[in-house]
Amino acid sequence: MPDPTGFTLNCTLCPRLADFLRVVKHEHPEYHCQPVPSFGDMNAHLLIVGLAPGMHGANATGRPFTGDHAGILLYQTLHRFGFANSDQSVAADDGLLLKDCRITNAVRCLPPQNKPVGAEVNNCNRYLQHELAQMPHDSVVMALGVVAHRAVVRAMGLRQKQFQFGHAVEHRLTPQLLLIDSYHCSRYNTNTKRLTIEMFETVFAQARDHLR
Repeated sequence: MPDPTGFTLNCTLCPRLADFLRVVKHEHPEYHCQPVPSFGDMNAHLLIVGLAPGMHGANATGRPFTGDHAGILLYQTLHRFGFANSDQSVAADDGLLLKDCRITNAVRCLPPQNKPVGAEVNNCNRYLQHELAQMPHDSVVMALGVVAHRAVVRAMGLRQKQFQFGHAVEHRLTPQLLLIDSYHCSRYNTNTKRLTIEMFETVFAQARDHLR
Protein backbone atom coordinates (compact mmCIF):
# COMPACT_ATOMS: atom_id res chain seq x y z
CA MET A 1 0.00 0.00 0.00
CA PRO A 2 1.44 3.44 -0.90
CA ASP A 3 2.67 5.59 1.95
CA PRO A 4 0.15 8.47 2.36
CA THR A 5 3.02 10.89 3.02
CA GLY A 6 4.48 10.26 -0.44
CA PHE A 7 7.54 8.53 0.99
CA THR A 8 9.13 5.79 -1.09
CA LEU A 9 12.00 3.38 -0.58
CA ASN A 10 13.25 4.45 -4.00
CA CYS A 11 13.79 8.06 -2.95
CA THR A 12 17.05 9.50 -4.34
CA LEU A 13 16.49 13.20 -3.62
CA CYS A 14 19.93 13.42 -1.96
CA PRO A 15 22.72 12.18 -4.30
CA ARG A 16 25.35 12.10 -1.54
CA LEU A 17 23.19 9.87 0.63
CA ALA A 18 22.14 7.63 -2.25
CA ASP A 19 25.80 7.12 -3.20
CA PHE A 20 26.75 6.42 0.40
CA LEU A 21 24.00 3.81 0.75
CA ARG A 22 25.32 1.99 -2.31
CA VAL A 23 28.79 1.88 -0.76
CA VAL A 24 27.45 0.59 2.57
CA LYS A 25 25.30 -2.00 0.78
CA HIS A 26 28.41 -3.34 -0.94
CA GLU A 27 30.14 -3.66 2.44
CA HIS A 28 27.05 -5.04 4.22
CA PRO A 29 24.86 -6.79 1.62
CA GLU A 30 22.51 -8.08 4.33
CA TYR A 31 21.64 -4.55 5.52
CA HIS A 32 18.49 -2.63 4.56
CA CYS A 33 20.55 0.27 3.07
CA GLN A 34 17.54 2.19 1.78
CA PRO A 35 15.51 5.10 3.08
CA VAL A 36 13.88 4.01 6.34
CA PRO A 37 10.09 4.40 6.57
CA SER A 38 8.26 5.63 9.62
CA PHE A 39 7.11 3.01 12.12
CA GLY A 40 3.71 2.94 13.81
CA ASP A 41 0.10 3.95 13.33
CA MET A 42 -0.48 6.77 10.82
CA ASN A 43 -3.30 8.02 13.08
CA ALA A 44 -1.21 8.07 16.25
CA HIS A 45 -1.42 11.06 18.58
CA LEU A 46 2.30 10.92 19.44
CA LEU A 47 4.95 11.36 16.75
CA ILE A 48 8.60 10.98 17.74
CA VAL A 49 11.13 12.56 15.39
CA GLY A 50 14.78 11.53 15.55
CA LEU A 51 17.82 12.59 13.55
CA ALA A 52 18.65 9.88 10.99
CA PRO A 53 19.09 6.09 10.75
CA GLY A 54 22.16 4.66 12.48
CA MET A 55 24.68 2.65 10.49
CA HIS A 56 24.16 -0.63 12.33
CA GLY A 57 20.69 0.18 13.64
CA ALA A 58 17.85 1.41 11.44
CA ASN A 59 20.03 1.32 8.34
CA ALA A 60 20.61 -2.38 8.99
CA THR A 61 17.12 -3.39 10.16
CA GLY A 62 14.91 -1.02 8.19
CA ARG A 63 13.03 0.26 11.27
CA PRO A 64 13.72 3.48 13.22
CA PHE A 65 15.84 3.10 16.37
CA THR A 66 15.99 -0.67 15.97
CA GLY A 67 19.20 -2.60 16.60
CA ASP A 68 21.32 0.21 18.00
CA HIS A 69 22.12 1.80 21.36
CA ALA A 70 19.80 4.78 20.95
CA GLY A 71 16.82 2.48 20.63
CA ILE A 72 17.44 0.75 23.97
CA LEU A 73 16.34 3.67 26.14
CA LEU A 74 13.69 4.83 23.66
CA TYR A 75 11.77 1.55 23.52
CA GLN A 76 12.15 0.88 27.23
CA THR A 77 10.57 4.27 27.89
CA LEU A 78 7.85 3.81 25.28
CA HIS A 79 6.90 0.52 26.95
CA ARG A 80 6.93 1.99 30.44
CA PHE A 81 4.52 4.74 29.38
CA GLY A 82 2.20 2.42 27.49
CA PHE A 83 3.18 3.34 23.94
CA ALA A 84 4.62 -0.09 23.01
CA ASN A 85 3.86 -3.74 23.70
CA SER A 86 7.53 -4.58 24.37
CA ASP A 87 10.55 -2.83 25.83
CA GLN A 88 12.95 -4.14 23.18
CA SER A 89 13.32 -3.50 19.45
CA VAL A 90 15.82 -5.80 17.77
CA ALA A 91 14.46 -6.53 14.28
CA ALA A 92 11.69 -5.37 11.97
CA ASP A 93 9.89 -8.71 12.38
CA ASP A 94 10.21 -9.09 16.17
CA GLY A 95 6.50 -8.53 16.86
CA LEU A 96 6.93 -5.10 18.44
CA LEU A 97 3.84 -2.91 18.10
CA LEU A 98 3.43 0.76 18.97
CA LYS A 99 0.28 2.05 20.66
CA ASP A 100 -0.95 5.49 19.55
CA CYS A 101 2.67 6.31 18.64
CA ARG A 102 4.68 6.69 15.45
CA ILE A 103 8.44 7.12 15.01
CA THR A 104 10.28 8.78 12.15
CA ASN A 105 13.49 10.72 11.44
CA ALA A 106 14.29 14.19 10.14
CA VAL A 107 16.46 12.46 7.52
CA ARG A 108 15.45 8.97 6.44
CA CYS A 109 18.72 7.84 4.87
CA LEU A 110 21.97 7.00 6.64
CA PRO A 111 24.35 10.01 6.38
CA PRO A 112 28.16 9.72 6.52
CA GLN A 113 29.40 10.15 10.12
CA ASN A 114 25.71 10.42 11.10
CA LYS A 115 25.82 14.08 10.01
CA PRO A 116 23.33 15.13 7.34
CA VAL A 117 23.88 18.48 5.67
CA GLY A 118 21.22 21.18 5.61
CA ALA A 119 20.10 20.47 2.05
CA GLU A 120 19.45 16.83 2.97
CA VAL A 121 17.33 17.79 5.97
CA ASN A 122 15.41 20.18 3.74
CA ASN A 123 14.89 17.58 0.99
CA CYS A 124 13.46 15.09 3.47
CA ASN A 125 11.28 17.72 5.13
CA ARG A 126 8.48 17.18 2.60
CA TYR A 127 7.78 13.75 4.10
CA LEU A 128 7.68 15.13 7.63
CA GLN A 129 5.40 17.94 6.50
CA HIS A 130 2.87 15.48 5.09
CA GLU A 131 3.16 13.32 8.21
CA LEU A 132 2.42 16.23 10.54
CA ALA A 133 -0.49 17.37 8.39
CA GLN A 134 -2.19 14.00 8.81
CA MET A 135 -1.92 13.85 12.60
CA PRO A 136 -5.19 13.89 14.57
CA HIS A 137 -6.26 16.91 16.57
CA ASP A 138 -4.75 17.31 20.05
CA SER A 139 -1.53 15.52 19.16
CA VAL A 140 2.04 15.75 20.46
CA VAL A 141 5.31 15.76 18.53
CA MET A 142 8.48 14.90 20.40
CA ALA A 143 11.72 16.11 18.81
CA LEU A 144 14.87 14.23 19.82
CA GLY A 145 17.62 16.79 19.40
CA VAL A 146 18.09 20.17 17.75
CA VAL A 147 18.05 18.92 14.15
CA ALA A 148 14.72 17.16 14.68
CA HIS A 149 13.33 20.22 16.47
CA ARG A 150 14.25 22.52 13.59
CA ALA A 151 12.91 20.04 11.04
CA VAL A 152 9.52 20.04 12.78
CA VAL A 153 9.39 23.83 12.96
CA ARG A 154 10.32 24.06 9.28
CA ALA A 155 7.73 21.47 8.30
CA MET A 156 5.07 23.52 10.05
CA GLY A 157 6.11 26.65 8.13
CA LEU A 158 7.02 28.51 11.32
CA ARG A 159 9.94 30.81 12.20
CA GLN A 160 12.87 29.14 13.94
CA LYS A 161 13.68 32.09 16.20
CA GLN A 162 10.25 31.88 17.79
CA PHE A 163 10.82 28.28 18.92
CA GLN A 164 14.12 27.73 20.70
CA PHE A 165 15.20 24.18 21.51
CA GLY A 166 15.47 23.17 25.14
CA HIS A 167 15.13 19.85 26.93
CA ALA A 168 11.57 19.35 28.25
CA VAL A 169 10.51 22.69 26.76
CA GLU A 170 7.01 22.74 25.28
CA HIS A 171 6.04 24.71 22.19
CA ARG A 172 2.46 25.27 21.08
CA LEU A 173 2.83 25.04 17.28
CA THR A 174 -0.91 25.24 16.57
CA PRO A 175 -3.98 25.09 18.81
CA GLN A 176 -4.08 21.34 18.10
CA LEU A 177 -0.38 20.42 18.02
CA LEU A 178 2.19 20.56 20.81
CA LEU A 179 5.94 20.11 20.35
CA ILE A 180 8.03 18.79 23.24
CA ASP A 181 11.83 18.82 23.00
CA SER A 182 14.26 16.25 24.36
CA TYR A 183 17.95 15.65 24.09
CA HIS A 184 18.58 12.78 21.72
CA CYS A 185 18.88 9.35 23.36
CA SER A 186 22.24 8.73 21.69
CA ARG A 187 25.04 6.72 23.28
CA TYR A 188 27.10 9.90 23.70
CA ASN A 189 24.32 11.79 25.49
CA THR A 190 23.44 8.92 27.82
CA ASN A 191 27.07 8.01 28.59
CA THR A 192 27.96 11.62 29.42
CA LYS A 193 24.75 12.01 31.46
CA ARG A 194 23.63 14.91 29.34
CA LEU A 195 20.48 12.82 29.14
CA THR A 196 19.58 10.60 32.07
CA ILE A 197 16.78 8.05 32.32
CA GLU A 198 14.92 10.40 34.64
CA MET A 199 15.24 13.32 32.20
CA PHE A 200 13.97 11.20 29.33
CA GLU A 201 11.06 9.92 31.35
CA THR A 202 10.14 13.50 32.23
CA VAL A 203 9.36 14.38 28.61
CA PHE A 204 7.35 11.21 28.12
CA ALA A 205 5.37 12.00 31.26
CA GLN A 206 4.64 15.42 29.77
CA ALA A 207 3.48 13.82 26.53
CA ARG A 208 1.30 11.31 28.36
CA ASP A 209 -0.29 14.02 30.49
CA HIS A 210 -1.24 16.05 27.42
CA LEU A 211 -2.61 13.04 25.60
CA ARG A 212 -4.81 12.07 28.53
